Amino acid sequence: MLNPADDALAARLPAGVLREVTPAYLEEPRGRWRGHAGLVAAPRNTDEVASVVRACAEARVAIVPRGGGTGLVAGQVMPDGPAPLILSLERMTALRGVWPEENVLVAEAGMTLQAVRDAAEGAGRLFPLSLASQGTAAIGGCLATNAGGVTALRYGTARALCLGIEAVLPDGSVVHDLKRLRKDNTGYDLRDLLIGAEGTLGVITAASLKLVVPPPNIGTAMLQVPSPEAALTLLALAEGRMAGGVTAFELIGGQGLAFLAEVLPEIRQPLPGVEWSVLVEVGLPEGMAPEAALEGLLMDAMERGLVTDGVIAQSGAQAAGLWHLREHIPEANRRIGAVASHDISLPLSEIAGFIRDAGAALSGEEVRINCFGHLGDGNLHYNLFPAPGRHRADYDDRRKALSERVHGMVVARGGSFSAEHGVGRLKTGDLARWGDPARLAAMRAIKAALDPLGIMNPGAVLSAAG
Repeated sequence: MLNPADDALAARLPAGVLREVTPAYLEEPRGRWRGHAGLVAAPRNTDEVASVVRACAEARVAIVPRGGGTGLVAGQVMPDGPAPLILSLERMTALRGVWPEENVLVAEAGMTLQAVRDAAEGAGRLFPLSLASQGTAAIGGCLATNAGGVTALRYGTARALCLGIEAVLPDGSVVHDLKRLRKDNTGYDLRDLLIGAEGTLGVITAASLKLVVPPPNIGTAMLQVPSPEAALTLLALAEGRMAGGVTAFELIGGQGLAFLAEVLPEIRQPLPGVEWSVLVEVGLPEGMAPEAALEGLLMDAMERGLVTDGVIAQSGAQAAGLWHLREHIPEANRRIGAVASHDISLPLSEIAGFIRDAGAALSGEEVRINCFGHLGDGNLHYNLFPAPGRHRADYDDRRKALSERVHGMVVARGGSFSAEHGVGRLKTGDLARWGDPARLAAMRAIKAALDPLGIMNPGAVLSAAG
């Protein structure tokens, strides 16, 4: 049994760490969940985090770790049970060091992703993780959810970009593992265990992050394709022609463009009204002109019937405009109001069939489908919206069933119902239903071993029963 965070606990915390429990700490971006809390603590350093966690363990009070609050699966809010303590990393924003010659940066967990990227740029390097929410998303949260983003095709997810971590475990002990090593085979990898655990096994307080030398020549193009099948063939063609130079390859469905035109008409669309398009970014070495490389790809693809039209950015401003369009698709979605949103991944060879068959299966449900996302790594955002003239509240009695249908079709094709946003509290039922039993048993055993009191983000990732 857990106890509420109360005045008795507050008296045991380090001086100056408590913050007012304001609505901002209790909300998540989609507005479907609202948390509660007895206390909010914002420690200034790792020792204070350890003191807070130790006090909560002794008092048997739940802890909800919080970064930038941008998560989309309710991992940062706890709606039920005794009022928890929210542990915010917002004051731990220090850059602990940059080693350009090693391509390493060490940042505290509360640094925003944008601040990390800016620090890397200041050292002549690139931290390649890139998200639409990077101005708010904290690096600790990015690691806790193993965030993906638009460059995972080339550079991998947050896990692939982390060399070491510092973290506070549920008993208040501190893991000091901020190594800057590429190779370290010294037993179990606690770094990989805590990355993606969504705060259920401990609190990440700092991380050693991989940097890369930024490609000197960057090119961007938006190309109209006749189908997802053609887009996938185009991806293979682009990778073959540019030998690892494709940084991002984004699929954009026509419904997303229609939503943009409806609610954000000021955003310029170079290929308005098309059914399918892709946004391609390449990063090439010295001596290779990206515009010429993209022109060659465009001509080759048009001859093969893979592309019917396209625009190639001729300046940084034009490239930024293309990315501005892509990055505002989620904002347009938010303004329209989704019935159900799905962050899924599939083997590349299954994507076209899924899009075709899922569309047919949902054709009688009076929904509009906006399918878009990171085609290069198989991650799609497959979101359902009300039919014209209807409101998402009209679908409240069917939302869960619709998501189960989508996820069932994904799992049947060897895919995942959680690609880059995590499980949080939103998808615990999906994990219990479709997760491998042996894997789930191992996860529960790990949780019980590291957090025997069950105080770390209870209700997230693993359901209470099963």
